[in-house]
Amino acid sequence: MNVSYFIANRYFKAKKSRNVIHLITLISVVGIAVSTAALIILLSAFNGIENLVKQLYSDFDPPLTIRSAKGKTFNKNFIPTDKHREDIAITDVINAVEEVVILKHEQKWVHAKMLGVDTNFLTISSMEKHIVDGENKLFENETPLAIFGAYVLDKLDGYIPHEDMPREVITFHVPLREGKIRPGKNPLQTRRVEVAARMNFNKEVNAEYVVVPYSFARDLLNYEEDVSAIYLGVESNANLKEVKKRIQSIVGNDFEVKTNFEKNELIFKTSQTERIIVFFILVFIFILSSFNLIASIVMMYVEKRQDIKTLYSLGATKQLIFKVFFFQGLLINLRGVLAGLFIGYAVVLTQHHIGILEMPGSRGEYFPMLPTWNDAFFILFTVGILGLIIAYFPSRFLVYRTKNKEVASNV
Repeated sequence: MNVSYFIANRYFKAKKSRNVIHLITLISVVGIAVSTAALIILLSAFNGIENLVKQLYSDFDPPLTIRSAKGKTFNKNFIPTDKHREDIAITDVINAVEEVVILKHEQKWVHAKMLGVDTNFLTISSMEKHIVDGENKLFENETPLAIFGAYVLDKLDGYIPHEDMPREVITFHVPLREGKIRPGKNPLQTRRVEVAARMNFNKEVNAEYVVVPYSFARDLLNYEEDVSAIYLGVESNANLKEVKKRIQSIVGNDFEVKTNFEKNELIFKTSQTERIIVFFILVFIFILSSFNLIASIVMMYVEKRQDIKTLYSLGATKQLIFKVFFFQGLLINLRGVLAGLFIGYAVVLTQHHIGILEMPGSRGEYFPMLPTWNDAFFILFTVGILGLIIAYFPSRFLVYRTKNKEVASNV
């Protein structure tokens, strides 16, 4: 009777111990899986945000912009871009004129920034993707047209008519370049332009800019050969920083050359800083969730102590016992990582292709997600190294450092 009670008691204790180990192991797997999935989802979200920011801010700004370092305008013939065009991977050279103008439509008066550009600006800025309504063009039968920022046209109470209706006409007013204020003389130069389209880039462009043909802006401002800037298109496979250096060496210190990223440097640096901070926070959470893995290894060591003694008596070494617990820890970590990868990419791909979460105030646009292979390998490398460290040290401490006289006597 006593023997049966002893055996039953040991059985139920062992079963209870195994259940506790399984529960701790499950918690460890779930914690690692959730942390890995969070890394994937958030890094993909930041990729999507950066891509969205690039479309909103960098599409309107060509890859390279040349401006005078000393004045508002300069003679475009001072820049020998055509001479070096093929050598430095330049695909487009665009003359640009910028000036603040006063716009009038019926009884509405609004100030805006007029951007006069060559027609290839429409291609290099991906204007077609940002046209809300209207036609993506700056000329019709040699008649100049204008593309307005969405908010600018709204402030003017303007609209884009249907095909069978005449276009809206906006009057441009600018000060005479050489004009003097005299009684009875209008100090403003005026031109009337038809509205071709409404564009939607970002808040600044939408609220301030109107794009017109370069020839129209030049005549309106009496600029002749002067320009405010020269925009350069660059081959897609070219190194933008290297091209910028070569252009800067050609134009000299009298001119300033900037990439589209440098023109919006604060926005991109802020996004990258947030990405790094979030990554380290999630790695810290991953480390905290991995403490359950340490508890699981310790519980297994305690529960299998009698089996360890048996293995020692059969000739097993500490190195062999260490490998058993070390690889057991790696397998637990691997289960969590694989589950996290599956959950994370399932959420990301569903959001990317189908859409789950809408952006606030976006009128049906879904939150952008952009998974990349670089992030996948980086996450695998990071969680793999952390899992290796977290499985190694507890296993080594338990096998090599634990003072167990009974076990040590069997070595």
